Amino acid sequence: MPLTRRDFARNSALTGAGVALAGSAGVLATTDGGLAMPEAEAAEAGHGGHSHGPGYGPLVADPKGILALPVGFTYKIITYSGRTKLESGEFTPSNHDGTATFEGPRGVTLLVNNHELKGARSKWEHPVPLAEGLVYDPAAAGGCTVVEVRRGGEVAEWVGIAGTSTNCAGGRTSWGTWLTCEENSDKAGTNGMTKDHGYVFEVDPCDRRANRDPKPLKFFGRFDHEAVVVDPKTGYGYLTEDAGGPNGLLFRWIPPHGFKHGRGQFRKLADDAGTLQAPKCFDSGGRFVDDLSRATKIGTVYGVDWVDVPERDAQTTPIRKQFPDGEITRARKLEGMWWADGGAYIVSSYAREESPGAPHDGQVWFYNPRRRTLTLKVLLGVNPDASEDGAFDGPDNITVSPYGGLIIAEDGEGVQHLFGATDSGVTYPIARNDMNMGTEEEPEYSEFTGVVFSPDGRTLYANIQDPGIMLAITGPWRRNSRP
Repeated sequence: MPLTRRDFARNSALTGAGVALAGSAGVLATTDGGLAMPEAEAAEAGHGGHSHGPGYGPLVADPKGILALPVGFTYKIITYSGRTKLESGEFTPSNHDGTATFEGPRGVTLLVNNHELKGARSKWEHPVPLAEGLVYDPAAAGGCTVVEVRRGGEVAEWVGIAGTSTNCAGGRTSWGTWLTCEENSDKAGTNGMTKDHGYVFEVDPCDRRANRDPKPLKFFGRFDHEAVVVDPKTGYGYLTEDAGGPNGLLFRWIPPHGFKHGRGQFRKLADDAGTLQAPKCFDSGGRFVDDLSRATKIGTVYGVDWVDVPERDAQTTPIRKQFPDGEITRARKLEGMWWADGGAYIVSSYAREESPGAPHDGQVWFYNPRRRTLTLKVLLGVNPDASEDGAFDGPDNITVSPYGGLIIAEDGEGVQHLFGATDSGVTYPIARNDMNMGTEEEPEYSEFTGVVFSPDGRTLYANIQDPGIMLAITGPWRRNSRP
């Protein structure tokens, strides 16, 4: 049923009028919200500083040249492509990306780690090994590994799925599995592939037998997937698309009537099960919004209607090109998602000349399924100098912290960070990638990916995508006080 203007006006009032943007970054974070500003700026304004305000203080350069952290924090390398090995003897695959954690038996932490490897296996020194019974397309290099971290610090790693392409982000389900997403829609016969790609697959970290004979979940659509979340109450799925020309879409999947989600249930569904939809947004005046880059203020609220996808397997026309102008709402580089607070946090990494609205260096939206509204929670202004340490740009993977607020992995230009945003809206650095893959004159740093806390909240895991390093960060975590 379409959302009426009266419904939207009521929902907007409930959501809140929002606040004005100040400075280069703004955040209205997970609970009560407020105006965001970098930590140093907050200190100058009397909102706390390094000693008593939010965050954990300035980052200290790493003498090993890997990860800069605040005083009192340490890191440990869990896996390292080309150095650590799987149970089967092959090296850990490269290009670590989306990751989720799961509680295993006897204090074990299980992590499912995507490997964003595109194209033929011959292109990569360390592709995901073709483990027997776990291969979708033997020509493809990507997939997932499962990493087991034991209480004593011992680590084991094995293949969860192989023969998939460009496994970027994904999403953790409430029943304890990982949905891995292919950010590549090559068809069989293209780039050496023997099967169609562009699908979502389910990986169970606790039951290796459940991963045999991988089945693409075609009902989620075939496109350049980024992330997916599933509403634990209704089973509705929400998916992001990282694509341009035209910009990509947010999707909603409605399960078929009577379907009960849970372990192994997706495999039972037909390829065309349920309904896949794209959003059509409008503002408080009832005006259609063609692209999320139109929003320029924190707290902007859009109502959302949903339009059925004509042909979800996109055999002749990509889904995003199946809609005429004026029928759906797009966004540039829709990236990570995280389910919390009764809805989905959704990242749009940046917008430039390819988008019709105002340029930005990152947005985070919150979709409230009960009210059917999208609210702008984070807006990063265009970073004037990405080579300088301090400003944040290009948000990608995202998680909600057990200590309040958001933790965001940076995939921007220049310096790369993990950074946080408190419930009261102050941003602060958590880590900086000190691995320079370029030269002293022209430094180059890989993006952070897969940011996620351990089930007990004591360890923050994150990846440096290139060359492929999984890191465990520990320290004096605490709930950040409100300045």
